[in-house]
Amino acid sequence: MDHDNLLEIRNLKTYYPVKGGFFRRTVAHVKAVDDVSFEIKKGETLGLVGESGCGKSTAGRTILRLLNPTEGEILFDGTDITKLNGKSLRDARQDFQMVFQDPYASLNPMQMVGDIVSEPIRNFTGKSMKALKDEVIELLNRVGLPDDAYYKYAHEFSGGQRQRIGIARALALKPKLIVADEPVSALDVSVQSQVLNLLKELQNEFDLTYLFIAHDLSVVKHMSDRIGVMYLGNLVEISDKNDIYSEPLHPYTQALISAIPEADPKRKKERIVLQGDVPSPVNPPTGCPFHTRCPMAKEDCSKVKPTLKEVKPGHSVACILYD
Repeated sequence: MDHDNLLEIRNLKTYYPVKGGFFRRTVAHVKAVDDVSFEIKKGETLGLVGESGCGKSTAGRTILRLLNPTEGEILFDGTDITKLNGKSLRDARQDFQMVFQDPYASLNPMQMVGDIVSEPIRNFTGKSMKALKDEVIELLNRVGLPDDAYYKYAHEFSGGQRQRIGIARALALKPKLIVADEPVSALDVSVQSQVLNLLKELQNEFDLTYLFIAHDLSVVKHMSDRIGVMYLGNLVEISDKNDIYSEPLHPYTQALISAIPEADPKRKKERIVLQGDVPSPVNPPTGCPFHTRCPMAKEDCSKVKPTLKEVKPGHSVACILYD
């Protein structure tokens, strides 16, 4: 493992069984994540983008072992956490945390904010709430909440404030990696930039590494150092953010970039409109998973599944056009 990398994902697969018949046997699998590999350097933000249902959230949850992988390796700081169980996995979890998409559903409505933020620390250290009060209030202040938030319940806060509570909880154990799963998609546009800027400030202050999952390409560009593009459970392109915006190589990435609204009305951009629907992950196409909608598809695209290949320094793509 490269010592600069905090996280290395190797051939990760996460399949969900589909049950059917009288005996509820497994008759098929939803291939949510299908042979994905990438790495994230220490202190870096990797953005993961794609349409809804492409597997990016499943990938994030699998990396944190909230879901068990079907196959593959997840090397976190040199340790393959797919092999950890019980206490060893619990201890490892101090170093990686998650900020969830929905700030309304991810906070316990029966607990005060002080309980919510201190709970991870209490679970791992055994300290009392009283002993942790000052530390928790300091965390709340750092994410932009007042002291009296400690004694309030989640329903007393706006969506943006609730997400700040979720961020404070994720920071409580001083993790090395945070997986942010669509952290602003449920928030008003006016609040999104405040939360994104807070995440960037905290990254510098706490020396954090981010896996930032989103479908909004402009948000991902603002947050990320590199960007990976997923389609139907597969990683089809990964590159430095500027390269992927100025010179997207995969036809799917080109279509996504073409859909970003142009700020200057005088500058016209040709929109690439994809035909057809996204295939079912239960029965994905043979060959390239994108060939059924690709405007540049050739005969071989239905026969050969391309692997992710570096075609220029730091820029990899899975497409037979570049073989």
